[in-house]
Amino acid sequence: METMIKKFIREEDGASAVEYAVLVGAIGAVLIAGIYVFYGKLNTSVNSAATKIGTSGK
Repeated sequence: METMIKKFIREEDGASAVEYAVLVGAIGAVLIAGIYVFYGKLNTSVNSAATKIGTSGK
């Protein structure tokens, strides 16, 4: 039993998986925060461009 516990403590495969999961979660959080921050500006720009395109043919 003691040997299994020592082997479990030395094992690093699980730690790598957790590190990757944390990294993916952090990247996702940054992407969501960026979308949240820039959504208003992007929406205004797209609507402005669409209005200009829509009225330029008249």
